[in-house]
Amino acid sequence: MSYTKRSKDELAQRVARDIHDGAYVNLGIGQPTLVANHLPQGVEVILHSENGILGMGPAPAAGDEDYDLINAGKQPVTLLAGGAYFHHADSFGMMRGGHLDICVLGAFQVSATGDLANWSTGEPGAIPAVGGAMDLATGAKQTWVMMDLLTKKGESKVVAQCSYPLTGIGCVKRIYSDLATFECTPQGLRLIDMVSGLTQGELEKLVGLPLAPAL
Repeated sequence: MSYTKRSKDELAQRVARDIHDGAYVNLGIGQPTLVANHLPQGVEVILHSENGILGMGPAPAAGDEDYDLINAGKQPVTLLAGGAYFHHADSFGMMRGGHLDICVLGAFQVSATGDLANWSTGEPGAIPAVGGAMDLATGAKQTWVMMDLLTKKGESKVVAQCSYPLTGIGCVKRIYSDLATFECTPQGLRLIDMVSGLTQGELEKLVGLPLAPAL
């Protein structure tokens, strides 16, 4: 196999490309926060943070950080014109009330049919961190996952059935990874795209699951 993985910024750019104009979007802790830096010019996307912000901008320039203005991952952010702050309870009301078009979350595992496991590996000594993931996964109109396809041991994070504790059942619509983009359907995985140099057969071997071809 001769291919180059998407860098974290390239992956963030790939996710950003699919966000529609006018969307209200929550970006989860970790890799998903990078999406804010790659939103296309001319496309209005209203970014939500579960700690009570609507209208976040990209990360501040070095030296301009304001640690009273942070996202849910405690990273400094910027606020666009018209942005707002509000109570944590109001923020969760937005999440649970179906007011977000898209949430982009990280994951430990995602099943072919869209089950999500992203809050605990269940291993001894592991620190569970569910945060607002359950509320987002079931409350957003679409849940997307952004992650590396393989673990450090080379095992696929996309699986037939999750072995880790579930965050949500059948909630993930798309998986954006460093090697390929998938759609989760009740019938299994559909391939949307993959990096240059990688064949569908090679990708199926890495994932260990059959892939319906891209439309």
